[in-house]
Formats: sequence, structure tokens, C-alpha cells
Amino acid sequence: MNRKLVLLLSILYIAFMAILFFHYRSEGESFKSTVAIGGMFCGAVPFLLALFTKLQFNLPIVISYLLFLVGSQYFGSIRGWYSLGWWDTFLHFLSGAILAFSGIALYERLVHRDAEEEISPWIIFLFTLSFAALGGVIWEIYEFSSDQFFNMTLQGGGNDDTMVDLISDTGGGLIIAVWAGVRTKIKLRKSHHRPQLS
Repeated sequence: MNRKLVLLLSILYIAFMAILFFHYRSEGESFKSTVAIGGMFCGAVPFLLALFTKLQFNLPIVISYLLFLVGSQYFGSIRGWYSLGWWDTFLHFLSGAILAFSGIALYERLVHRDAEEEISPWIIFLFTLSFAALGGVIWEIYEFSSDQFFNMTLQGGGNDDTMVDLISDTGGGLIIAVWAGVRTKIKLRKSHHRPQLS
């Protein structure tokens, strides 16, 4: 059921961006039509993963990802909310938290269940934080590349903009990483105090 819902939500977002692309292209709005193309590609990521992989999807993360795309691409770039100043910082903080949750979900799928009883909470903390920070770096590379190759202005504030974005990404990821580390420590404590069957 989750897989079908992911496919449906992705198709809806791709279709929404496709409509915007044709609309803004017909009006000669090259910047907005380019953003809409990017939106179609970004919206296709969950669709392609659901179609061609056997991943079990964490639906809240997929919905959060698509909502982030709406906030950044539609409201931020197309509707011009990035001019508010705080909107970009808020979205980067939010994306850091979403990426951190994605890192936790990835860890829980990749690590053997028995290993959870021995793993250090610090490893969970560092992995979650690093995953969020890496996502922020990749996004900044995307913004830089778009500005360089497509004459866009995603990094309008230059180095200051980039650093504030990375700090916000890391801040959002840090909060979730601390929570994940504490949660792991509590789970380990409970498992160690569980009576052993002889």
C-alpha cells in the first residue's frame, strides 16, 4: 500500500510541476520554467525508487520530502518566498531534520537487528548528524552548479548564503541526532536490564 501511495504522490507532484513548466514557458518566464523542470526531476526520485527497487518506504519521510519540494521549489523559487529572508533558513533547518530521520530509517534497514543491542549511541548520533550534513552539502553543490551552468541565482547571498544554509542544515540534523542517540541509549539500557532466559 505504501509503495502505491508513494507512486501516486510522486506522479501528482511531477504533473503539478509539468503544468507549471508549460504555463511559465508559454509566458516566457524562463527562470520559473527551469525551476519546474528541476521539480519534475526531484519529484521523480521517490517514483523511480518505488518502481525499480524493493525498498520498504517510510511514508512520513516521503511525504516530508515532497512537502519540502513544495516549500522550496514552488513557494520559495516560483512564488518568491525566498525574498522573505527567513524562509530559506527555515527550509534548510527543516531539511536537516528530514535528512536526519532519513538517515535513521536507512540505518535501521541496513544494520542487522542483533547489532542494535551492541551499537554505541555515539555511532547513531554521528551517523545521523553526518547524513544530514552531507545532504546539506549536496544541496549546496546543486545550487552552485545551477548558478554556474544555467545562470540561476540560487546562491544569491554568495558565501554568506551558503554558510547560513549549511549551519541551518546541521542545526536541524543535530537536534534529531541528539534525540536518536538518547533514544538508542535508553533502548540499550532497557535491553541490558531485561531478564535473560536460562
